[in-house]
Amino acid sequence: MKNNLLIHLGLALLRIVPSAFMLTHGYSKFQKLISGNTEFANPLGIGQAPSLFLTVIGEFICPILIIIGFKTRWATIPTAITMFVAAFVVHGSDPFGKKELALLYLIIFVVVFLLGPGKYSIDKK
Repeated sequence: MKNNLLIHLGLALLRIVPSAFMLTHGYSKFQKLISGNTEFANPLGIGQAPSLFLTVIGEFICPILIIIGFKTRWATIPTAITMFVAAFVVHGSDPFGKKELALLYLIIFVVVFLLGPGKYSIDKK
């Protein structure tokens, strides 16, 4: 019983803390988007505005869903993809230290996808 409690507490911490940290990266991009300033990197060649929009989804909208545990597994997908692009496209030619944070986030969100949100979430799985 106690072990089960610790597992779900661990899942909640794994879900909530990195997502809250991710919000610090996404909030400024969200502010930029709603102000109408769509100047942004275009790493996939789809245009600056679509790149910014997708990044806001991955770094701001989905982390909020992950924090509350709503559609958690689905919400980790855009966030993990955003971190994959950051690590391997945006920082692809940079040294490891420059892409390390994106890789850590990528691994965390893949683990949350695999394990689910735990019982301390709206999804309660």
